[in-house]
Amino acid sequence: MSAIESPLLTGTHGPIHDESVYEDLPVIGELPKDLNGAYFRNGPNAHYAGPGRYHWFDGDGMLHAAYFDRGRLTYRNRWVRTSCFREEEAAGRALWPGIMDPPRADRPDMPLKDTSNTDVKFHAGKLVTMWYLAGQPYQVDPWTLETIGPADFKGTLKTHVSAHSKVDEQTDEFIYFDYGKQWPYMSYGIAGPDGAIRHTANVELPGPSLPHDMAFTKQHVILHDLSLTYDPEAFAAGRHKLRFFSERPARFAVIPKYGSEREIRWFEAEPCFIYHVVNAWEDGDEVVMVGCRYKTPRDLAGVPDEQRFAKAIAHLQIEAHLYEWRFNLRTGATRERLIDDTINTEFPTMNSWLQGVPTRYSYNVLMKNRPLGAQFAGLAKYDCTDGRFTAYSGGDHLWYSESPFAPSDARSSEDDGYLVSFVTDLNTATTELQVFDARGTSLGDGPVARIPLPRRVPHGFHATWVSSQRLGRAS
Repeated sequence: MSAIESPLLTGTHGPIHDESVYEDLPVIGELPKDLNGAYFRNGPNAHYAGPGRYHWFDGDGMLHAAYFDRGRLTYRNRWVRTSCFREEEAAGRALWPGIMDPPRADRPDMPLKDTSNTDVKFHAGKLVTMWYLAGQPYQVDPWTLETIGPADFKGTLKTHVSAHSKVDEQTDEFIYFDYGKQWPYMSYGIAGPDGAIRHTANVELPGPSLPHDMAFTKQHVILHDLSLTYDPEAFAAGRHKLRFFSERPARFAVIPKYGSEREIRWFEAEPCFIYHVVNAWEDGDEVVMVGCRYKTPRDLAGVPDEQRFAKAIAHLQIEAHLYEWRFNLRTGATRERLIDDTINTEFPTMNSWLQGVPTRYSYNVLMKNRPLGAQFAGLAKYDCTDGRFTAYSGGDHLWYSESPFAPSDARSSEDDGYLVSFVTDLNTATTELQVFDARGTSLGDGPVARIPLPRRVPHGFHATWVSSQRLGRAS
């Protein structure tokens, strides 16, 4: 099947090609007056679809933003104009194949197209967009969504940056990691509020790995070396193929935040794969991490089905549950527990102002597997202490977005705020911006405000909320 025929390039998955601004949009219900700031969401939006088997991860990055100002709403969208995007724009055609096809042999500097389509954070007055396979981050103006250029952190960045970097909103530190196919295979670093890198450290692995996320506490950074990695034969041939090793323990590096490689403590846990972390913190001698762990598929004899697992991850078939790991810095032991196995959820968010300290709530996306991958079928709020949850879906025909927690201006409690999501109707190919009350069990009551948009927003990946106070620091 050629890329042009791919169902991932049609319907509500299909790309859009205009950059628009819509102001003073009509509201069904009422926008909360204490919800002020901006919701930014990144995602794939193919400018030119190359030949071969198009994968959802292949599309060029496009940012969609919703600005909330005392009950008024403005929407804006714009491409992330990476160096690869500009090359293809100048050529008028696709120059790279997708991740399911052999990479470009003539471009060892860029064998796969770095699309910067995966995540977006706000740091040092700018948006930073990133790519999940670890690439060049880009700086974007938070008001105009204009791509400023590569984020080189004032010339101090010496590595790539993976998508799931973190921002400590209380210190404005940007905490990131890089991974790749060459020794030492992983590293991490911290940029200060001035935008310059102030600390780096190598994290030597036995070989190339495929971590996806990381976590930090006020004192430590937690990095992942999981049981999913490259298929050795495909790797040797230069191809990108996944393999799950069911007897290989998951390993977690716990490092003092400004520590060196010599201070890494490695902890082993049950073999697993993790896409996304909720939060992490210290609890006495233990470092606690909460995230969404993939359920390991098994055959009729109960043996892990490695091939089915790798294929599911490659095609974004998700079966994940809320999970907790505890790493004891005194004894070196790992304790782990399943928090909930009732519902399939992923793409978690939390009150990011409290990242790195003990928190209670996680706001996840309900997952429903379909032939083309997992549908983002609704939203759920978890109590991570006991697994209780409140969930909401407006119907099987709706596709939600990752919904970051947006604290109210008052911020009187951890869950005093809202969830914001782009919601697309699969039947009508129309999109609304929806706002949910996050307090208590109010999520189950449905949206408090709905804003029909004049245009469809294609399905996407990760999002971030930037409060009006933080957005005011944009330079």
